[in-house]
Amino acid sequence: MLLRMIPGVAAAAALLWAVPLAAQTLSLDELPRHAVPPPERGPVVPEQVQRWRQEALALEHGDAGAERDPARAAELYCRAARYGDAEAQFNLAWMLTNARGIQRDDAQAAHLFAAAAEQGLVQAQNMLRAMGTPRGAPPPCLRPPDNDVVDAPPPPRMAAKPAAPLPWPPPPDNAPLPIVNFVNLVAPDYKLAPALVLAIVATESNFDASAVSPKNAQGLMQLIPDTARRFGVRNIMDPAQNLRGGMAYLRWLLAFFEGDVALAAAAYNAGERAVERYRGVPPYAETRLYVRKILARLGGRREHPFDASVTPPSEVLPLMRGPQRWR
Repeated sequence: MLLRMIPGVAAAAALLWAVPLAAQTLSLDELPRHAVPPPERGPVVPEQVQRWRQEALALEHGDAGAERDPARAAELYCRAARYGDAEAQFNLAWMLTNARGIQRDDAQAAHLFAAAAEQGLVQAQNMLRAMGTPRGAPPPCLRPPDNDVVDAPPPPRMAAKPAAPLPWPPPPDNAPLPIVNFVNLVAPDYKLAPALVLAIVATESNFDASAVSPKNAQGLMQLIPDTARRFGVRNIMDPAQNLRGGMAYLRWLLAFFEGDVALAAAAYNAGERAVERYRGVPPYAETRLYVRKILARLGGRREHPFDASVTPPSEVLPLMRGPQRWR
């Protein structure tokens, strides 16, 4: 017997792989498949995502006066999962793994456990170790939300120097002048707008050259040691080297995602392979918030010129464009 234990959520007991047949009211073939919700209308805020998860929890267990409705619970978990809620991702995976009122689907469950595990949910990490590496494309409940401002399809391939649709904003008010001057001087060498570099620095370290994160990201641009080595940074805590290494990585990401600022920012936060795997901004609450901050600091500007000679574009980009990316 395995207990599902999530802080702030009532524990629920179930077998690891299936509910005993004698305890089921339907055969596995008769259980309904959970529905993928239709596109949302208007912006979705974290409080709304939390409400979906809380309502789903009540419907899953028949708590708080709600009549038990597993199919509706799964749909609400799916909504929240697409917006990066790790607990909703875990709960839906649990329902799919244990056929809790919906049809069992271990393949989808593995992807959902993986997304929750990548956000640090220990219970999901334990389940993922038991299930193994997910295979195939992520399920619809982990695809970027339809019509979401963070996850709008990337722009068509741009020329190297297109006319800017929006002016770049001034430096942040709290940006130290020496850093601003250095970025203004060096960023053109990497074919980067200084405003984008300063937006990354502001969001990553708030201009603290000595910042070190719990994940060992270091310095102004919060480079991890592997990324620093990848882009030739010898002293990761040297401000000048750190900035140059971060700019080299940012230039590479913009080429890889053909000038899409949201995808490049998401990759800077979560890694380019995560963006490719989820075919858009990954379903991590932290990464979605990070992208929103970057776009807000840039006044909503989503496009940046890129140097196509740096690296070939991601092979997954065609899957991120057009209606097929939601299927």
